[in-house]
Amino acid sequence: MNTPAPSGRQFELVLGAQRATIAEVGASVREYAVGGRDVVLPFAADRIAPAFSGAVLVPWPNRLRDGRYTYAGVDHQVALTEPDRSTALHGLVAHARFTPAADAPPTATSVTLEHHLVPTAGYPFPLRTRVMYTLTDAGLGVTVTTTNLGDVTAPYGIGFHPWLSPGDARVDECTLRLDADSRVTVDDRLLPTGTEPVAGSYDLREPRLLAGVALDDAFVDVRRDADGLSWIQLGAPDGHAAAVWMDGSMDTWQVCTGDGIPVIERRGVAAEPMSCIADAFRTGERLVHLAPGENYTVRWGLTLL
Repeated sequence: MNTPAPSGRQFELVLGAQRATIAEVGASVREYAVGGRDVVLPFAADRIAPAFSGAVLVPWPNRLRDGRYTYAGVDHQVALTEPDRSTALHGLVAHARFTPAADAPPTATSVTLEHHLVPTAGYPFPLRTRVMYTLTDAGLGVTVTTTNLGDVTAPYGIGFHPWLSPGDARVDECTLRLDADSRVTVDDRLLPTGTEPVAGSYDLREPRLLAGVALDDAFVDVRRDADGLSWIQLGAPDGHAAAVWMDGSMDTWQVCTGDGIPVIERRGVAAEPMSCIADAFRTGERLVHLAPGENYTVRWGLTLL
């Protein structure tokens, strides 16, 4: 019997000097490099994706307090996947198998994977999430559309979990730039308590050296360039920057330097585009109310600058 790899089938994309590998489990970006220089931290196909590396986070990103929420007057309880903080972390599909879309066969530069989320007691809403990865001259672009297949409105959020690579350098030798004016304040469980203007080590609107800076924080009030894109850029001593962008379909960033995460330990920086901050199912902040038959589409991408 051939034992399948924990990351599932692999889909390799190539365009010039760009190489990407998309894994079936989590529809994860397992590798993305330009000219042999990693843009994201790669992980081996025979390993479980460490710290949600490259995964799609549906139907909520980040944390849900006690795994409990009330929607349309009905109480729900999902499994606690972060027991130490008594939270449900990063949704329901980060370790689920996505399959190639029947109507979009993989090509040398593109693959479309989809997952049908079946209703459960904690989240009784059937969804189809369709993820398209495409290499272009601008980098690796990602378009994700989720459709509510049910007959009632569903609470919904989405996020993504790439870990940017510093190349051959250490994170402490790198700078970080983040296009956002406000930081989300949190309690000791990393659940939101409010927002405040960025200041000190949280003011990353200009590149800041990461030595001595530990982050596991969400940022809002994002800034956008002339093309309507908001960016996070990890600048390395080699003169390159591993970069993530999101368009106007999302307006929240999460950044984590990996402190205390054994498989990461400041080897990279998570730069996570999200549609909402933590606990949106409870607070309603930035929560998407996905009506029956409705689609919700977001776009983001990776590149080496």
